[in-house]
Amino acid sequence: MFKSFSSMFAGDIAIDLGTANTIIWVKGEGVILNEPSIVAKNVNDGNIIAVGNEAREMLGRTHPGIEIIRPLKDGTIADYKMTDAMIQGFMRRIKRSRISRPRIVICIPYGVTDVEQRSVKESAEHANASEIYLISEPMAAAIGIGIDVSKPVGNMIVDIGGGTTEIAVISLNGIGAIETIKIAGDEQTEAIIEWFKNQHKLGIGERTAEDIKCSVGSAVRIDDGTINVKGRDLVTGIPKTLEISSDEIRQALTETVFHITTAIKKALDKTPPE
Repeated sequence: MFKSFSSMFAGDIAIDLGTANTIIWVKGEGVILNEPSIVAKNVNDGNIIAVGNEAREMLGRTHPGIEIIRPLKDGTIADYKMTDAMIQGFMRRIKRSRISRPRIVICIPYGVTDVEQRSVKESAEHANASEIYLISEPMAAAIGIGIDVSKPVGNMIVDIGGGTTEIAVISLNGIGAIETIKIAGDEQTEAIIEWFKNQHKLGIGERTAEDIKCSVGSAVRIDDGTINVKGRDLVTGIPKTLEISSDEIRQALTETVFHITTAIKKALDKTPPE
């Protein structure tokens, strides 16, 4: 009983506001939410129907009265109102007490504008935060894996998100060199969709492509397993199932992987020799 009472008032919160997924961590509890950054909205009255996993379940299965929105695109906030609605939806999901006024840390892409920072802070204020801190995603990733970022030692972080890949060299509590490209998870999902369209004349949805990427996608050759892929035959228009090798998915991802490795080399080129 005491534990439940104390949790009403305590528990600093960290939010990783990602293009693909939003993760919420609470002090003393760990990660309590990891769901897609997706909102389902009623087109007629503008009301929010669902957020996160519930909204993702509707992807590709809606009627004209429901719109599926990704509020964050290419590492930036594309729709401020929907981002705010999504954060509020997630905060209600984790059931914090209205009396509780937690400190909130939010991860944001490096180099976001002042307007975008202000928008994120306002969303956190609506969540009843007592204090709000913003931290760049590469720095948060470095701290999260246990790197002592205060030392005069260069550490490279390659943060592949949904909309952007950020490559940062971190030293002395700061980012010494950074390279950002808008090639990341979303483009890899799209590459898989295009591969099946061009190579197999098979139409697959975003959810199917995402599942394929997560289950057998790789940058280098691995055990050559197979996966059954269901889609719509673009020639006949009827459903069709194909057995595809994991090596073929690697080929589909080759171009996006090349862009990321090229960006890593550019980040190294910007890094001071010492």
